[in-house]
Amino acid sequence: MGRGGSTMIMTSRLGSFVRDIFLPSRCLGCGRIVDAEVCLCFLCEDKIHFLHESFSDHNELRERCSVLFPVQVACSLMKYERNALAKKMIHSLKYGQRESIGQYIARMAIERLDIGALRPDLLVSIPLHLRKYRKRGYNQLHLFTETLSEYYHIPYDHKVLKRNKHLKSQAQKNKSARQKSDFSFSLNREIENTHVLLIDDVFTTGQTLAQASWAVLSRKNNKVSILVMAMEG
Repeated sequence: MGRGGSTMIMTSRLGSFVRDIFLPSRCLGCGRIVDAEVCLCFLCEDKIHFLHESFSDHNELRERCSVLFPVQVACSLMKYERNALAKKMIHSLKYGQRESIGQYIARMAIERLDIGALRPDLLVSIPLHLRKYRKRGYNQLHLFTETLSEYYHIPYDHKVLKRNKHLKSQAQKNKSARQKSDFSFSLNREIENTHVLLIDDVFTTGQTLAQASWAVLSRKNNKVSILVMAMEG
């Protein structure tokens, strides 16, 4: 990445640091002051619609993925519902310069999902196009992925998958437009004989994960499993 991109990321993280000092962190649900490393008080966290799906062969997300691409196992931590806390958290993570929320959601996933039982070979988060990455200053999935990697001792690679097209955000599209989107991904390096756990924030129609999965599956003996923070529907 060029000097300009690095400067933008440093500025973004410095801004977060300043906010933590002068503006105390408040619960996204009720507004109570909370510790800087969390975004919900314990009362509001209890209101989240957790799916409690294990990495097994039988759950709704796996069924929805399997009609789009060959998938080993799939799991979603939360239900993504209108005006729900899961949506507020992910929206703040993506658009509110609250990068640390990714780490908070990862800790919730570790408490509720046994990713270690799956034992993928590599954790890969869905990449942003470089233009969007520079504008935002970070990928909302990186801290989430890195926290899981550290806990389970499974390597991650943020650069193995490349997004080739800059497209309008899924959140800004209606359902019909999402289904027609032509996402394009490619591999930056050759990987074979690898079980990849692809990680995304929200499963909507599954088109993003399908395109990314086919890029991975295009190489010899690769397998794909899926983990998302939340699932629509």
